[in-house]
Amino acid sequence: QVQLVESGGGLVQPGGSLRLSCAASGFTLNYYAIGWFRQAPGKEREGVSCISTSGDSTYYAASVKGRFTISRDNAKNAVYLQMNSLKPEDTAVYYCATGSRWCGSSWSIESGYGYWGQGTQVTVSS
Repeated sequence: QVQLVESGGGLVQPGGSLRLSCAASGFTLNYYAIGWFRQAPGKEREGVSCISTSGDSTYYAASVKGRFTISRDNAKNAVYLQMNSLKPEDTAVYYCATGSRWCGSSWSIESGYGYWGQGTQVTVSS
């Protein structure tokens, strides 16, 4: 059974950091690009970042570029999202997703991903 599980969310003050993890079971993550999405209350889900199978290519939404870093450890079958300089507007449920071997120019479009985790809550508040 293909499964993605996110972890690492929590409550953090503005300016703080969190590291999200996305662990896979039932399949080998190595062969797939992985995307991170988020959904804030009352808003549509949006693409945050994507990483290629090798990790050589990464993509970021303009709103997080320079603050967030996506990485992967294929040996551990996991992908990470390091989030620094967090802002209240980063508050959302964060999801990892996969389903394609490539990120590509349409990496931020939900329909390109067939498998999703259950999400982890990130709250940035003082």
